[in-house]
Amino acid sequence: MDIPPVAGLAKDMRYDGFLLVRAAEQRAASNGSRYLDMTLGDRTGEINAKLWDGAYAPPPAGSVVRVRGLVHEYNGRLQLRVERMRQAVETDKVVLEALVPCAPEPAEAMLAEVRKAVDAISRADLRALMHRLLDDAGEALSYFPAASKLHHAERSGLLHHMTGMLRMAGHYADEYPSLDRDLLSAGVIAHDLAKIGELNASTLGTVSDYTANGMLLGHLVLGVVHIDAVGRETGCDEEILMMLEHMVLSHHGLPEYGSPRPPMFPEAEVLHHLDVVDARIFEMNAALSKVRPGGFSERLWSLERKLYRRREPGQENGDTQA
Repeated sequence: MDIPPVAGLAKDMRYDGFLLVRAAEQRAASNGSRYLDMTLGDRTGEINAKLWDGAYAPPPAGSVVRVRGLVHEYNGRLQLRVERMRQAVETDKVVLEALVPCAPEPAEAMLAEVRKAVDAISRADLRALMHRLLDDAGEALSYFPAASKLHHAERSGLLHHMTGMLRMAGHYADEYPSLDRDLLSAGVIAHDLAKIGELNASTLGTVSDYTANGMLLGHLVLGVVHIDAVGRETGCDEEILMMLEHMVLSHHGLPEYGSPRPPMFPEAEVLHHLDVVDARIFEMNAALSKVRPGGFSERLWSLERKLYRRREPGQENGDTQA
């Protein structure tokens, strides 16, 4: 039986399949009976779900459950009335790509590309520092998103963002020989690594909240502190270490975006623009994928504008679905 995606659900449709738990809590009805109020979803969207049985404990956010129930309408919105539910098990062989957005390339391949870029760094001290930073990131780097929302908020999104920027950095270094290719590559790899300490993310790549360090310090400060400690431990040249720390600290560009210093040398400036371009193209593509050719997206608050999706040759205005 074909299981419709959440975005394809309609009133009176029966559902029997696997969904990701985005939120779940037990509540009390007006008559005192207990029930579960949940937000369930897949990569296409989410739906409110009710399970009117107080014997069920709330499944953890970020877990996968198999649910069976009926879609109905409540206060003008679709709702799933769950009849049966259980946690997914390994033998279910759930396809993660159907439940959560995933990077378009395997994490193993992207991580190998990043390691290769570190191996290509000619400075031994900087190369040793970068290998140590990747080692410290550990297994989390293979699944961590680059953000809780917006750009590269997907499983392995941090690696997706990193490899995309590394590829562009190579073109910049080819075009402008005055750039320090080693330093630029190191800055790309290091600039968002501290997201791993800033966000609470599951192995599915979904973010539940910020950590205390993330809320109080943020990934720019966390990144600089860690780079400084590891760089001094591994014996990295003090000037190179200072410049790498500046690149991390300044890669947001402006104080209103979180950087206490603007980029103050070419490699830092290029890193800032690589970060902006890679993030914005991702957000634009995501928004335009939901728009009919010849139409406009909703206003994106991160970009403060709407986006236009062009029509391909042979398409009539607005006649073709996205």
